Order: sequence, then structure tokens, then C-alpha cells
Amino acid sequence: MQNREISWLRFNERVLHEAVSAEVPLYEKLKFVSIFVSNLDEFFMVRVGSLFDLSIADKKATDNKTGMTPTEQLTKIYSAVRPLYLEKDAIYSSVSQNLKNYGIVHLTPEALTADELKFVKEYFTNYVQPILSPQLVDEHHPFPFIASKQICVVGKVQRKKSVSLGIVTIPPALPPILYMPGKKIRYIHIEDIIFMYFENIFERYTVSDKNIFCATRNADINPNDEAYEINEDFRSKMKKLLKKRKRLAVVRLESLNEFDEYTKNLLCTKLSVTDNQIFATKSPLSLGYVFGLQSKFNQDQNDSLCYPDFEPQITHTNIMSGKRNDDIILSYPYESMDPFVDLIKRSAADPQVVSIKITIYRLAKNAKLIEHLCTAAENGKEVLVIIELRARFDEQNNIDWSERLEQAGCNIIYGLDDYKIHSKVCLITKNVNGEMKYITQIGTGNYNEKTAKLYTDFSFITENHEIGEDAVNFFNNISISNLDGEYKHLWVAPNAMKDRIISYIDNEMKKGKNGQIFIKVNSVTDKEIICKLQEASKAGVDITMLVRGICCILPGIPGLTENIKVYSIVGRFLEHSRIYSFGKGEEQKLFIASADIMTRNMDNRVEVGCPIYSQDIKDAINHYIRICLSDTVKARVLQSDGTYDLKPNVQSKINCQEVLLREAISEKINRQSIVSLQPYNSAHDSHNGFFKRLYASVITKLYNNLKKDSD
Repeated sequence: MQNREISWLRFNERVLHEAVSAEVPLYEKLKFVSIFVSNLDEFFMVRVGSLFDLSIADKKATDNKTGMTPTEQLTKIYSAVRPLYLEKDAIYSSVSQNLKNYGIVHLTPEALTADELKFVKEYFTNYVQPILSPQLVDEHHPFPFIASKQICVVGKVQRKKSVSLGIVTIPPALPPILYMPGKKIRYIHIEDIIFMYFENIFERYTVSDKNIFCATRNADINPNDEAYEINEDFRSKMKKLLKKRKRLAVVRLESLNEFDEYTKNLLCTKLSVTDNQIFATKSPLSLGYVFGLQSKFNQDQNDSLCYPDFEPQITHTNIMSGKRNDDIILSYPYESMDPFVDLIKRSAADPQVVSIKITIYRLAKNAKLIEHLCTAAENGKEVLVIIELRARFDEQNNIDWSERLEQAGCNIIYGLDDYKIHSKVCLITKNVNGEMKYITQIGTGNYNEKTAKLYTDFSFITENHEIGEDAVNFFNNISISNLDGEYKHLWVAPNAMKDRIISYIDNEMKKGKNGQIFIKVNSVTDKEIICKLQEASKAGVDITMLVRGICCILPGIPGLTENIKVYSIVGRFLEHSRIYSFGKGEEQKLFIASADIMTRNMDNRVEVGCPIYSQDIKDAINHYIRICLSDTVKARVLQSDGTYDLKPNVQSKINCQEVLLREAISEKINRQSIVSLQPYNSAHDSHNGFFKRLYASVITKLYNNLKKDSD
């Protein structure tokens, strides 16, 4: 096994390497550098923050997979991160240089033209300087509070023989970059402007050793560790936690240049950091602005620098309308989330619908889903929303939506005291002529209309009555904080999901070399399941895993994991779906779930997994798996030493996400054509299957030919 933090850093390195991939358009490369930076920010805030706390609270605590203490892990992390900064700087410099050829220029102060310099000076004088709060730090002036990731400009300031430190924190009200006038996209960072005019700010002083820096603070707050009044409103607790988060210990200090000794010593003392927590970089400290650059692009820049536009396809319309009651699975982002949102909208107005119940973990800023739930409540439906206020970094958004839901008359449950509710379940109950019927949706990803266009996920919708009854029991149990409920079909953590997975692994072990397991998740860290997979490997079971991020199990070790293969795919879309498959052929047991193989998911969260009984949907998911495993462009193979390599002896280039994009477009055309040719008739389906496939292939060829002509 390997340490989870080092495994995660290797995942983020794969993200960074997308910025040098030949298949990735130039602007998309810049976005991957930005994603790498934001990933690393969160890693320090959450994971390094946790280890930092643990190193103080229990120095002898050890990682159960490698035996390392918190301090040993932190030392490894700092050592592993440093070369990543050098790599990031080189890649950012190269991408920025190439973007200049397309009129997109990140300006340094020295590169400003005379007219631009005049424009920047006027902007600084009129809009920046009036809202700055420069501060001195010396024996008479206290050190200011610096929020997490707040960029600051600093310098030694001297008057006569008195030396102080001058600090200017950049107010959140200022934009991160300033665009120059003109048709080209030329911009300068706001911190560079303040850096330019630092002497003007401290005009009575002699300034030297200027620098730009930011501090990253620990954000790993666990509400269970806090002391609350029992009757205190949970939403109020979370608001207090959000305020406290800004003031926690500093775990990293980043600077644009090496600090001089005076500044470094003072900052280390005031922020309680050591040398190994300081990272100098040559690229911007924050790259969040990168995603806004595209709004400035003209059509030629869009075509040359970005991925081709793709709109998730609507391959199912008016689902669960009563005309057909097939199980349905939506595959995001290739298929749109709109049919599910439309189902909620129609249910809000359907007189037969008596209730809608849903668990919510993360939502978009502008969520149509919430408005439809509010409409349902206003129409007299029973609407229960179990909303998790501890969805890290989305707490405020969820608080805001919970207030809107309450105002509309929805019943709100704010999670459970000791367990995050991470499941993705929606239950629609209908009263049809005195008989209760259920429409149950279970997903691998959030009800977030924005990320559904960026993350690969499955959304399964069924009218299976027994699964619906399980969902009824699930919501009833969660409503009364009962985690010990029993379910016929659903896997529910923390009570039974791990046991179910281990039981299915045991069943495959009985088959020996005829056993087969496939698992697709985001992370693998749970030691108990890792050990069980090692046992299965030793029993001869063929185990294939597709793990996007952390993977603590090391494959290919003789006598232990020699029958385990692990792949990772990092591409245009974030691989997020979770699939568990046991057995093959007619004996295959297939599940989708909200949970990764992590102890936090299995033991400390409420998660839900669902069996797939429909052979058509099994075939669709198996097809998806085969395409992913056929990838030779984005797939990396985990080696027994924890490193990742490209697939060996690659003869044909297959990018699974591009294949699935093309299939989604083709499938939409096929469905529309087949529906217009002949209404669905299950009695004639097998007879007409050949003609449908023939007609679909003709339509696909026609579409491809037309697309070539238009190109």
C-alpha cells in the first residue's frame, strides 16, 4: 500500500501534465494549470491542515497503510510538492508564451506600452489606491490579519534608521486582473499594479526587497469537534464555522520571489511557519481568473484555442410519463441533466404526485431544480429536502438555498450530527387510483446543473416498486436519524455498504480464476477493502480498477496483488462516476453508487448504492466500461512503485471521452430517427432490432458525411 497524500499529489501531477498533452488545445492547457493550482490549494487547506492538527494533538499517530507519523507525512509532502512548483512554473511560462501568438498576453509591468502605463496609473490612482489599507509592522504596529489565500504586497520600508515591514493586503472588491483598452486581450494582475506603485503608497519611506505573497490556512473544521448548545440551530453553527475557517493556522506560505532574510524571519514568526512551508514560484499565486478569459475571445480564438463546443445531448424526453416505464440511465456530461430536472418540474404540477423527497450535497449557484421543488411545495406537495450544510467549500451556497426552500414551505433536514449525507437519492411518490407508485432516482454525482456538464456521472431512474419501497424506508430512517435500517436492494452506508462489497468480493473468491471484479471510483483508501481485494487477487480473481485520484493499493506485486490492474483517466471531463461489478456474463452483479472506497465514505457518511437489473442498462454500462478501458490517450497505468505510465505498445489512439461524445451525438440522432420511423413496441422489439441497428448505422454515416462537408 502507499500513502494517500503522496498518491493524491501524483494525481494532481497527472492533472498538470494535461497542460503539456499534444491533444489538449492551448487555452485548455492554461485551464489545467489553473485546476492544478486550485487543487493544490484545497489539498493544503484540508489534508495538510488535518495532518498539521494531528501532528500537534497526537505526534505518535500513524497512517494505517504505511506506518508514517503526521510529521513524517508532512515532510514527505513538502518534499514532493517542491518539484511540482518548478514544473508548474515552466508549463505556465510556455503556455503563456504561446498564447501571445493569438493576442492573449499576461503583461508584466515592464511590458506595458506608454499608453498602457498611463491607463494603469490612472486606474491605480482613481480606483485602487482609495480602497487600500497599507500597514506597517514594527514594535509599535501589530501584524495585520491575513485571510487564507489573500494576496499581499510586502516590502522593507525605512525612514532614517528605523526599518519596518510594509504590507498591503489586496481587498476582495478589486478584480484579479485589469484588461488593457483595445481589441487584443492584454491584461495585468492587480497585485503587479500595487507592486509597481508600492513606493507611492509608502511615499515617505525608502522601499526595498518588495515581494508578493499569500498564506494558505487550515480549513479542516469538523463540527463534531466543536462545543455547541444542544438547542442551537444547526444553520447558525455552520455560519460560525465559516467565519472561524478564515482564522485558522497557516499551513503554507507562497511568494513570487525568494524572501529576503528580514521579511522571511518576520513572516515566519508572525504566521508561525517554518522554512519548509515556504514555496517560491514564478507564476501567479491565483489563477481563478483564467476561466473568465474565454468570454473575451473572438470566434477564431475560440476555434483555435478551446475544445470544440459540446452541448449535453437530450436522448430521453418526457421520462416516466406513463407511456413507457422502462428503467432509464443518463450518462453525464454526454447526456443532459435536463430530463431529470424536467421530471421534477412536471411532478411539481402533476396532481397524482403527492410527495417529492431528495438528498442534496452540492448545488449550482443558479439551480432550476430548487425552484421546481419550491413550486411543488407551493402546490401543496409534501417536499422533504435533506440538505448537507457541511459540503466542504459549498456551505454558504447550501445555507442560502436552504433558506429559500424553507420560505417555500419545504421540510428541511440539515444532515445528521455525526455523519455527512453524501447520497444522491430522489423519490417521487404518486397516488394512482388509490395505489402508491414510486419513481426513484439514484445517482453517482450531485444535483448540480453546472458540474453535470463537466463531470462524468450516472443518473439511474426506475419505477421498480421494491427499490421505491427501499427509498421510502431510507428517507423515513434518515428523518429520525436511524442508520441501522435494512434494505432489500439498496446498499446504504454506514450500516451495510462495506459489508455488501466485501460479501460480493468473497463470492468472486470462491470462483478462483473464474472470478472477475471491476471497480470504477475516485479514490481507494479503505484498508479493510484493500486487504480483501489483495485476498481476492491471491485467490486468482481478475480485478480491474479505474481510479481517478488516490489509490493506496499497489498493483502487480507478486504473491499479493499480481492479478490487480489499476488505470487512471484524466481528461477534458472529471471522471466521477462510481461503478461496482462482480462476476461476468449472466452472473454479473452490477451496481452504481455515490461512494468511493474510502473509510470516510463507508464508515462516516450516508451513501447509497443501487443494483442494475435491466439488461439493456447493464449492456450500456458495460459498453461504457469497455470504452474507458480501451483508452490509449488519457489512460495511465499504475505501477507497483506508485508511479503512472502510459499504456505500452499502443498502436491506435483512443480517447474514451471523445468516443463517448461522438456516441452521444450519434445516439440522439438514432433515437430521434427510430422514434419517427416507428413507435416503441416491446412485443416487436426483437423482430425490429436488426432494422433499428441498420437504420441507426445509415443515419450515423449520413451525419458524419454531412459534418465533414460542413467542416
